[in-house]
Amino acid sequence: MRFAKIEKIAARVAVGALALVSFLSMTVSTRAQESERPYPKMLPLSQYLMDRNAAIALARSAAPEGVSKDASVLVLTPNGWETEVKGTNGFVCMAGPSWTASIDFYDVWSPKQRGAICLNPAAVRSILPIFRKLTEMTLAGVTSVKQRIAGIQEAYAKKEIPPVEPGAMSYMMSKDAYLTHLGNSHNLCHVMFFLPMKDPTELDANDPKSPISSTSMWFPDPDKPDSPLNKELPPLRTVPIEVPYWSLGPMALLRSTK
Repeated sequence: MRFAKIEKIAARVAVGALALVSFLSMTVSTRAQESERPYPKMLPLSQYLMDRNAAIALARSAAPEGVSKDASVLVLTPNGWETEVKGTNGFVCMAGPSWTASIDFYDVWSPKQRGAICLNPAAVRSILPIFRKLTEMTLAGVTSVKQRIAGIQEAYAKKEIPPVEPGAMSYMMSKDAYLTHLGNSHNLCHVMFFLPMKDPTELDANDPKSPISSTSMWFPDPDKPDSPLNKELPPLRTVPIEVPYWSLGPMALLRSTK
């Protein structure tokens, strides 16, 4: 693993700029939807799990074949993430619900979520431990925001999660991903970079003319970029860059639809 900037992004594309949006870019404001969460709490685990072969195929579809064919593949099970395919190039591909990658946001407990991602070696070392910790906590019944923040804080204090490495990035180019239920945009073809910063102004991301968009890794809601909750956690933001082709080659339209 982001919604409210799509109109600004469309304008940038019209003048030839790259659209930089989050992996949950939407046409509506999350603030308006916050009180109407369709899934306010976690559902039975079985509703989030996938068939093994389908999970492997979706995970591999996140990146071009040149990357994914030699990548390791993780599959979400009742015991957490398990390695189903041992790769050779240092990349790791996986697919699963959003609670494995975020502490909280409006769609965090949605069973429709099927995010597919391939992490490069730097992200495997410094971002994958976050995914593993969030998954571990959730499977143990740790679902409140306060508890999840405390769990991440403890993991950093124990050095179970290292600082984000320079160059950490991921591919999220699967046409079959389902990233949000709101609006018409259920998926988005992009690559994503992870940066150790808290404030979007460090990237000039608040400027409406800026080609940069970023969101908190922990609470991916651009309507609330300065949430006090972010200050309780290490600085970590995602910077997504939309790309024109799905991993399998067809042209990807902006604000891609299923």
